Formats: sequence, structure tokens, C-alpha cells
Amino acid sequence: MHNATTTDGEAANRTADFLHLGSTFHTYYEGWSARVQAELAAGRSIPPAAVATLRRSALVSYAVADLSAALGQLDCPALNTGEPWADEATADGRWEPLLAHAVTATAARPTAKWEKTARALLAETAADPDELRRSVLRWFGLVGRPRTLELTDSWYEKQLDPHNANALRGLAWFLPLLPAHPDTPRALGVLVETCLRKVPGHGPLNPKVANAGVTALARAEGEAALAELARLASRVTFKGTLKIIEAALEARARDLGMSREEVEELAVPAFGLSGSAAAVGHGTFAFGESTALVEIRGSKAVLTWRTSAGKPVKSPPAAVRRDHADALRELKATVKDIDKTLSAQVERLDRQFLARRTWSFGPWRERFADHPLVGTLARRLIWTVAGIPALFDGGDMRDLAGDPVRARPDAEVGLWHPVGRDREEIAAWRERLEACGVTQPFKQAHREVYPLTDAERTTATYSNRFAGHVLRQHQFHALAAVRGWRNKLRLSVDDSLPPAVRELPQWGLRAEYWIEADDTGDHYGDTTGSGSYLRLRTDQVRFYPIDAPPNHAHCTGGAYTMLRRRGQHHVDPLPLAGIPELVLSEVMRDVDLFVGVASVGNDPTWADGGPQGRFRDYWTSYGFGELGASAETRRALLERLVPRLAVADRCTVEGRFLHVRGELHTYKIHLGSGNILMSPNDQYLCIVPKAEAAPDTGYLPYEGDRTLAVILSKALLLADDTSITDPTITSQIRG
Repeated sequence: MHNATTTDGEAANRTADFLHLGSTFHTYYEGWSARVQAELAAGRSIPPAAVATLRRSALVSYAVADLSAALGQLDCPALNTGEPWADEATADGRWEPLLAHAVTATAARPTAKWEKTARALLAETAADPDELRRSVLRWFGLVGRPRTLELTDSWYEKQLDPHNANALRGLAWFLPLLPAHPDTPRALGVLVETCLRKVPGHGPLNPKVANAGVTALARAEGEAALAELARLASRVTFKGTLKIIEAALEARARDLGMSREEVEELAVPAFGLSGSAAAVGHGTFAFGESTALVEIRGSKAVLTWRTSAGKPVKSPPAAVRRDHADALRELKATVKDIDKTLSAQVERLDRQFLARRTWSFGPWRERFADHPLVGTLARRLIWTVAGIPALFDGGDMRDLAGDPVRARPDAEVGLWHPVGRDREEIAAWRERLEACGVTQPFKQAHREVYPLTDAERTTATYSNRFAGHVLRQHQFHALAAVRGWRNKLRLSVDDSLPPAVRELPQWGLRAEYWIEADDTGDHYGDTTGSGSYLRLRTDQVRFYPIDAPPNHAHCTGGAYTMLRRRGQHHVDPLPLAGIPELVLSEVMRDVDLFVGVASVGNDPTWADGGPQGRFRDYWTSYGFGELGASAETRRALLERLVPRLAVADRCTVEGRFLHVRGELHTYKIHLGSGNILMSPNDQYLCIVPKAEAAPDTGYLPYEGDRTLAVILSKALLLADDTSITDPTITSQIRG
């Protein structure tokens, strides 16, 4: 409170002064303690914003004792002002003792002493535990929102307040001590993902809070918490947090006497959907006299409604919104959870090719084909049942001829892969999928196969198949993590770093993709504010025994000396001819994906060659050059797909391009990059694809090929080029 002689203007000036002194985290103002004492002696309180800056300084300053002494003289709220969640939590005075204890959560996990105090505080509070849970979950939903009080140092503006971050960790640890509730695991999962969200120039928002969320999930009871851990295991790529998730799942597996893989399979929730031999992926939920229907279509959940009269409508009836607001909110949250889980399960299934995992038919049928959620994916994939390739059709597994495949409960089931299969069989399965109208959740029948080439037989121990490319580093880094590769960002201060690595424990192998920073240009123009390079140059793919010592780029100088000091010696890469066909193909497919997605040659705005025009030759050769394996697959599909398009009479597939005849020009869309040339004289046409999905093009045999969607959307657009109104396009085609 202000004293009687203090005006609001003077208080505002003091607040601004205190903010200025403490707004930069690592700057310690030597007069803090004396200044605080002088304010208190004058009968004036310290503004909350000033308290917040004082606390932040105390957490990072070398003179912690002095600052802590000054803080000890203050009677101030447990949380720092300036963040929406903290402002709301502070405004509700009921939870002040719990918040004060939450702030003390500075360890990696709750100690026995911390938990004992937490339980005592929960027992002492007169409030309903459910109300505390609802409050905490509401606060979690506000984490990461823009600050309500700006800091003068914009770099720290992007982070969580470190004092409040400790409180978030403590609040996460409080939740497993409360009665179990299905909302809790969901909220903890969202907190983990929010705090791992990448902040430009900084990295994850706050990994320590994310780790606390995982720890809370690991300590929580019930299948919902286990399911959330399993989902996060498929989504999280930040190494430190992923390690904690993995450890939690391994511990749960040991407790249950199962393998880690079995725990993940059993942890997938049904979300109230149906699952049987007849149908999967449907759910009906009553809301008074109205009904909500949830149906999985492809890899998305679709929510529709029926009124009390049975009339189908897209939005919830007014009576549902009025009388069942809480249940409606829960259903909408469930639909979002279904979408997240489907995405995670697609990635998990796609990884099974290299996992060498098989199942007995009985458990497989229960966990996959008849599972209410996973079944919507598994029934669109080809499996081998007792060695016979089969597809789910009409409630049965049927072979290529359409005959039912009868299997004993102990018959072995595995995912079918085109490696080692005859071309005739692969083509037949593609035709079968089309005949049945099946869209696979990822490429399987159309999956690219990468056999050993003559050039690789000559080099023997390394492949240059994907060398010499220029990739956007951060896009590559994110994609590599999703595909299970371990990689480190290349910084301008680095001397030598190991290549990108994917460990294959089931095969006793380690794959390496050798990359280096593109440091040939202007240093300041080719790095981010934090010093990480914008682009990479790619080199060899190699294989090593999984227990071989790590390699460092070039392995010379300091890196070589470091290995020698560790007693490690150079290990020759393994001959490519000895790598199993499936492993070689899947690793090369990953690397092809990295290049296909992250190459600067895919950027339609780089026709000038990028910074200083240094990449013009590369951009041209990649953007309009020979097709890679994935583009060849795209070409074969388009040859079958184009005749079915509404603009089929204007489109033909020729060589490396999809030719589109418009009214103003004829256009050639490259099947690898999606870049466009137009008549006359093959002029370049720059069209930057939008983020939203491409127009409906009818049946596609698989999901997940964004470049295919871009090519089709451009074809539909250019076939009717006289109707284009976008000035960035019309200025090119009419100029």
C-alpha cells in the first residue's frame, strides 16, 4: 500500500525505475538492498513488478545472498506478476500457501520432504480438491500466453519467468496427490508440449517445466496417464524430456511384467469409440434428446450432431449448448485428443518396419484390427499373417486374390514391406487398394525402395546418393527428430560435431548422415541471432556397429585428439553390401525425405539463388532436375490419377513434369520440387503454396505427401488460369 504522502504518479515513477534496474536478468544492481531498505523505511511498499525483477535477479545473480536478504524483508505474493497464469493464480488468495510451497520445487523431482509438506498443505486447506485441480488446470492453459507486463530485455520476454517456472513445476507435482481425473493427464500433456515449443533464437520454452509434467504423469495412477505418456513418446523430440518419458514407460513396463512395446500398445485409449470385427472408429454420445456422433475419417475425427427429431446438423443444437455446456466442452476436448493420438499412432506404426516387431494373431487382432482407434489405421495396412500378405476387408483378413485368410490365435503377424517382393506383387497390391478405395495412413504399398546402386558398390563403405545438397538446418533438425535421428544444431562457435545418427538396436547398427554447416557466405547473414547456421551441406551416409565410438565431422584436430584421450580409435564403416536390404532402404528413405522436404531447392522464392545468388545453380538443378525415388513414385501415381481429375483433358504427365494447359500459357510442374515453368521459353512462375490443405482431388492411395498435394492444387489452379485473381500470380502470367 502507498503511504498518505505518496501520489500515484510518484508510485508509477518508482515502479518504472525498479523495472529498469531489474529488467535485464544478468545485470546486478549493487544498490538493490539499500534501495529496498530505504523504500521500506519511508513507509512505502515495493511495487509487485519491482519484486518480480528483484526475484529474477536473485535467481541468476552472483550476489544471491544480498538480493535474498532484501527479498526476505518483503511481504509479497508467492508468484511474480507479469504472466497471465500467475496473475490469475495470485488473484485467487485461497491458494497462496500452496503456491508458496510450489515455488520451492527447484529439484529435478519431488523429494520425500517436499511431498510430505505438500500432503500436509492439501490436508489443511478447506477448499475442495476438485476445485484446486480445476484451478491448476485452468492456469496451465494460460502458460505461454503473451506477458501482461513487458520486459525491457526482449530476449527474456520470450521465456517463462524463472521464479514462476519453479511454481509450475511444483503445481505439476501437486496433481498426482489429488484424486485421479481424466482431465489431469490431458492438461499435463499439453503443459509438456507447450513448454517444449521452440522459441526462435532460444530453443524450447522451458524444458524443466516440461520434465516436471512428465514426472507428474509417471507418478499419476490410471490408464489415462499411461496413455498420455505413450502419446508423448511418439511426439516429443527434445532429448532430455524424451529420456525421462522413456524411463517412465520402461519402469511402468517392469511393474506390469510386460515389454515396453506391449505397454504402449495397451495404453492407447478408446475414447468411447466402438471396436469390433464389424466396424471401428465410431462413437455415439447422448446429450439429452440430441446425439453427438464421432467418426474417424482418415486420420481425423469428425464430430456431427442429430437433433431430437433425428435431423443431422453440423453444430450442436441450442439445447445442448445451454444444458450440457460442461459435457460439450469435454467432448470437444476428446475430439482434439483423438486427432493427437491418431497422429502419434501413425508415426508409431510407421516405425515398426525397422522395429522387427511381430505379434501373435490373437493379441494383434485385439490391439490393432479391432481396437476402436488403432483399428482405423491398421485395417488400411497390409499385414503378413503366417507369411501370407493380407488386407482387412469385410471383417476378415483377405489375401491378394480376395480369399479369406484363416489364422490360428498363435499365427505370426507382421507388417508387409515391399523390399524383397516381386514387382508384380507390389503392383497388384496397389491395384487392390484402389479397387477397395483404401487410403493408407502412410506409404506402404507405394513405399519407395532403395536397392544398392553400382556407385555404392564402388565406394563400398559409404553412399554419396544424397550428398551435395543444401538444406534448411532447422527444418532438417525438426524432421530428423521426428524420424528418430539424433542430431545437434550447427553453431558458428562449433569446431566439430558428430553426424546425424539413427541407432537401430534391433539390428545392432548405427546409421550416420554426414552433414556440415554452410559457412561459405556472410557469417551474420547466414546464422540466426543465437548463432546457429541457417543452412547445411550434406555428405555421405555410412553404417557402423551400434557400439562403435562416435564419429565427429572430419574427425581431425581437437575431435581426433579427444577420441584418442578417451581410448577410442577410428572404426571403419561397414560395407554397404552387408547391410540388410530393409535397413538400407528405410535409412535411405529417411535421408531422401530430409532432402525432399528441407532442400532450399524446394523454396519457390529462391529463383534468384538465395543470399548473394550463391545457390542459383543448385536451386535450378534440384528444382527442375532428375527425379529421385519419392518423385518417381509420385510420377507413377499421377499417371493413374490424372485421367480421373476434373481437368484431365488439360493435364498430361511427361518425363519429370506434369504439363498443364491453361488459357494463357502451358505450364510444367516439376514432380520432385513442385516448381513451375511456363511457356514461352520456360519462364519461371513463382507460386508459394498456402498452409491450408489442397482442394479435393478425389481418391488418393496414401496420406502424408504434401508435395503431391501442392502439385495437384497448382494443376487445378493453372488449368483455369483466367480465373486467377491473386496479384502476385497474375502479375507474372499476364505481365
